[in-house]
Parts: sequence; C-alpha cells; structure tokens
Amino acid sequence: MEDLSEIYQVYADEVKRFLICLTSNVEVAEELTQETFYQAVKSIHRYNGECKLSVWLCQIAKYTYYNYLKKEKKNHNASVEKMIQLGTEIPSNNDLPDVAVMKRSTLVSIHKEIHRLQEPYREIFLLRASLHLSFKEIGEVFGKSENWARVTYYRAKVKLSERIDPHEL
Repeated sequence: MEDLSEIYQVYADEVKRFLICLTSNVEVAEELTQETFYQAVKSIHRYNGECKLSVWLCQIAKYTYYNYLKKEKKNHNASVEKMIQLGTEIPSNNDLPDVAVMKRSTLVSIHKEIHRLQEPYREIFLLRASLHLSFKEIGEVFGKSENWARVTYYRAKVKLSERIDPHEL
C-alpha cells in the first residue's frame, strides 16, 4: 500500500494537469484524477512496464475523461427529455450570458483553438506542450511510432498557427 501512495504523490499533479488541459475545468479534473488512480489501482496488474508509468496513467486518465463525457451527454439528454415530459421550457442560447462581450485574453484564445483541434492533434499537442512527453512516449500512448508522433505534433502546430490571428492576440 505504501507504493501506491508514493505513486499517487509522484504522479497526481501531472495527471491533474493533463486532465485540466482536456476538461478546462479544475474541479472536474480533480474528480477525474481521483477516478484515474482508482482505475489504475484496479488494473495495476496489467501494467507491463513497456512505457513510463506516467504515460500509462495518462492513458487511463484519457479514457476516464471519455467515459465522463459519455455520462454527461447521457445525463444532459435525460434532463432534456424530462423537461419535455414535464412541459418545462428549455432554455435557449439567447438566455445565456453573452460570451462575446467578455474580453478574451491571449491564453484563453489559444486554449480555445487548441480544444477546437480534431483528435489526435489536440491530444498530441497537449501531451507534448503540457506534460512535456517525448515523441517516443506520445507514440507509445497511441501505439504508433515516434516519427508518427513528431509529424502529427508538427501538423497540430501548423493547424493552430493557421487558426490563431496574431492581430486578435
């Protein structure tokens, strides 16, 4: 049990930072970090040491996040159905605060563009830029080559540079 506690202390912040990049929400990232380590404990017998432990944990975190998104979508759909059954008015986008009025800082603008990237570009960019994983490690996460990771990261950077207007920053 001492080893598991030590693993958590060493890797929890890294996993949490990764999840913050995916979710853009600190509270959700903290919750998913806990779930990630719970899932890791349950499946530690499957860790074969072929990749770094941090890479393995981030893979679990990614799938934990995907499961979270599926649950959220299901909950949202159930809520809408319930509102329809009850005859409750469903709020429109016009009822929400005007997001365009808020001033966007440079980091927020870039972060939004990162999250608009399609997979695997977004995830590879975040693994490299946020967690500073090597291309070899990124390749291991996806079951691909180091060169594939390099090329895909480069393409993600090109896509970002095309989307970000320097006059807007």
